[in-house]
Amino acid sequence: MPDFDVFNGDADGICALHQLRLSEPREATLVTGVKRDIALLDRVDARGGDRVTVLDVSLKTNRDALLRLLDAGAQVAYFDHHQAGDIPAHPNLHAHIDTHAEVCTSLLVNRHLAGRHLVWAVVAAFGDNLADVARREAAPLGLGVSALSELQTLGECLNYNGYGESPEDLFFHPAELYRELHRHADPFSFMRETATFQTLSRGYAQDMGQARAMQPMQANDVGVVYRLPNAAWARRVSGVFGNDLAMGAPGLAHAVLTQKDSGYLVSVRAPVSVRQGADTLCAQFETGGGRKGAAGINHLPESELPRFLQLFDTTFRALRTL
Repeated sequence: MPDFDVFNGDADGICALHQLRLSEPREATLVTGVKRDIALLDRVDARGGDRVTVLDVSLKTNRDALLRLLDAGAQVAYFDHHQAGDIPAHPNLHAHIDTHAEVCTSLLVNRHLAGRHLVWAVVAAFGDNLADVARREAAPLGLGVSALSELQTLGECLNYNGYGESPEDLFFHPAELYRELHRHADPFSFMRETATFQTLSRGYAQDMGQARAMQPMQANDVGVVYRLPNAAWARRVSGVFGNDLAMGAPGLAHAVLTQKDSGYLVSVRAPVSVRQGADTLCAQFETGGGRKGAAGINHLPESELPRFLQLFDTTFRALRTL
């Protein structure tokens, strides 16, 4: 029977699948895309007895397709930390869902595997802007400051590769990146031995350099908003730039608006000090979603920009009084 591995194209989705397949090797059809491409179960045609593993994509977004697969008799293992809505009660569904702000999907997989490949969960947590959590979870590994810094760089580079309007914006298609990564049980060997990592780290440095040279369009005591141009480098860096800003000023909220042909792609980061409010803000827009600490809007029309800026301020200003 066919198997399907369905995963988000960012660091968390890739590292979650990597952990699972290191522990439970399985030939499967890979279904993935850019980070914002999350309605992935629509692409899966599974039947009775087929196995579908879903990693790091919202159940709420994929609910109808999930029910279709379950009713067709597929066995579905679902690992995620995004908004889920009502989780279906179905004997074919094995759900591992936790929306706590200091959890990512790779940490849920790590929990499921009893820490068998913890180092990759640490890489993913760094990539998912959970640096403090990553360092705490890494304690059993006994790594020094330099080694942890290398893992952080790897997580950030893997995450960076997931951002873009389409796979053409990326250095590597996420399925290709996963296949290359999966040849390495040790993240340090992946960094030392592959041209893939060198390409990502070089691209990350160049794109972040351009982003850091930009001036904010709005800044106050609550948060900072940046507007990036309609360019491939800006689309690639939109999320990781937001992470970088958030870690640099943990008491502030941040938003990065990347111009599109019509409107904006939006990445929002709640203040690291509270990790709340990003999902609430973005859910008020038609194509918005995400989690408490980090969320986004796939398409914000130009006409909605004033409303977004106002809600950004009021949402995070209200959290300061809690």
